[in-house]
Amino acid sequence: MTGAAALRSGKGHRDENFPVASLLISAKHRGPILAFYEFVRTADDIADHPTLAPGEKLAHLDALEAGLLGHAEGEAVARRLRAALEERRLPSRHAQDLLTAFRMDVTRLRYRNWDELIEYCSYSAMPVGRFVLDVHGEPRSTWPANDALCAALQINNHIQDCRADYTDLDRVYVPLDALAAADAKVEELGAPRASPALLQCLHALAHRTDALLQESLGFSAMIGNFRLSLEVAVITALAQRILRLIKTRDPLSETVHLTKIGVMGGTLAGVAAGSFARLARGGFASHRSKDA
Repeated sequence: MTGAAALRSGKGHRDENFPVASLLISAKHRGPILAFYEFVRTADDIADHPTLAPGEKLAHLDALEAGLLGHAEGEAVARRLRAALEERRLPSRHAQDLLTAFRMDVTRLRYRNWDELIEYCSYSAMPVGRFVLDVHGEPRSTWPANDALCAALQINNHIQDCRADYTDLDRVYVPLDALAAADAKVEELGAPRASPALLQCLHALAHRTDALLQESLGFSAMIGNFRLSLEVAVITALAQRILRLIKTRDPLSETVHLTKIGVMGGTLAGVAAGSFARLARGGFASHRSKDA
């Protein structure tokens, strides 16, 4: 079986839509976060590989899990993450949940309704934030806000990439009942531009995603680690800007990704908002011990 490293797309953590262990994160925490990212990125590339058969993809994902759990020597990315988890005494559950999502990507191509989409997000997105929170020693009381933000990020991404997901992988994350409610058909996702019915569906999905973002407001202020709280504030600001684009544009024919200037503006706005929220919470002094 071809090694997982040979199946990588070449995409790295600097190519993602949102910060991954940016300089806002303390250096002592970036190592395990990047080990987690490399493991997850490898699994994602396997699930999305253009020529591997479904059975081959599942076998590679199983091999990654075996290496993660120490049941086999495993791939280098699995060994590195296993070592990072052991050093910090962190559970493997979050990485295993992501593997569940990638297996779903291989075997499940449609989602009937919003609840099924959120269930998918509970494996594909929420564990990422939960892992970062665990690395920083944050309490589980932060998980509900994390889950809302991570689900919103994931659905934003689904809307942004809905045409490519359909044409390249025959995957449709837009709920089928939402398409039907707008009198739109799955096949319209492959068109050069969205029909009025499909655009109505996608904009309605964006507004529903906005409700998730509203649920996550205040998340950054809940976090004890100052640097992580700023990272979350930046991610929230970027998600809000992307959602504004999605609400007013056609994802099939118009740009719904932020420009470098948009990312810079969102980053500055997020840092400002996060700092203000921290001050409103009671200042920096009471949390100095957790700022690293």
